[in-house]
Amino acid sequence: MCRHLGYLGSPRTLHELICAPPHSLEHQSYAPRHNLYNTLNADGFGVGWFDPAPDPPPDGAPGAASGAADRSPGGDRARRFRRAQPIWTDVSFHEVAEVIESSCVVAAVRSATTGFPVEESCAQPFRADGRLFSHNGVIEGFAGVEAKLRELAGDLAGMPDARAPVDSALLFALAVRRWRAGRPLGEGLADVVAAISGLAPGRYNLLAADGSTLAATTWGDSLFVRSADKEVVIASEPYDDETGWDRVPDRSLIVADESGVRIRPL
Repeated sequence: MCRHLGYLGSPRTLHELICAPPHSLEHQSYAPRHNLYNTLNADGFGVGWFDPAPDPPPDGAPGAASGAADRSPGGDRARRFRRAQPIWTDVSFHEVAEVIESSCVVAAVRSATTGFPVEESCAQPFRADGRLFSHNGVIEGFAGVEAKLRELAGDLAGMPDARAPVDSALLFALAVRRWRAGRPLGEGLADVVAAISGLAPGRYNLLAADGSTLAATTWGDSLFVRSADKEVVIASEPYDDETGWDRVPDRSLIVADESGVRIRPL
C-alpha cells in the first residue's frame, strides 16, 4: 500500500505540503497512522505539480490560432520529481521543495507490492496528456487478470508510464483511455474502478489532477478531505491534527474544483 495527497488552491511550496506538516506525507512514509496493511512506505516517492498557465499569445503570433500542441487541461505544465528511494533520504528533493510552488499538486510515497520491483518507473504519480495519476492499493490476483487488462488498455503508445512493471500502470492506462474519450476527470476514475472491481478484488483508491480539478476514489482504504479558504486537500491521512478533516466514505468518488467539493457513491 501507499499514501498519497492532492492539493488545489493558492500557490504553496512543495515543502509546505509534503514535508512541513507534523504528520506530513514524508512522516507517513515511516510512521503512517492509517495504514492497515504495512508500516513503511519507503519504496520510492513522487511529486507532480503544475506550472502556472502561460498567457495566451497575441493575435498573429505563432501558435495563436492553434494554441499549444497539448490541448488537455494541464497541457504541458505537469512536472514531476520521482525517485526509487525513501523520501526522507533525498536531500536534493528537500532543497528544491522549498522553492517550487504550485496551486495543484499530487504526491505519493510507495510501499511496493510483493512481486513488483522497486524502481523509479513504478513511483507515482504517472503522467499523460497534462494529467497526473496515483493509485493507493493493489489488484489482488493480478497475474490472473493481467492479460484481460492489457486487452482493455489497448495500445500504450503516447503513455509511456503505462508500461511500468506494476499493476497500477494498467489502471492508469484505463483512465487515460477514458479521458481521451472525453470523460471528465472524476468520471474517468469512477469508470476504471467499476471496470477493475468487476474483474478482480482489490483496493482501488485512485487520485488524479489536471491543474484545475482534483478527483479521487475510495475503495478499500482510507481517504480524508479538508476544504477551507478556497483550498482543498485530499489525502490518505490527515497531515496534522487541526480541525476540518472529514473522512470520505468508502466506495465514493470525490471531485474538487473552483465550484466546490462533491462526493457521490460509487
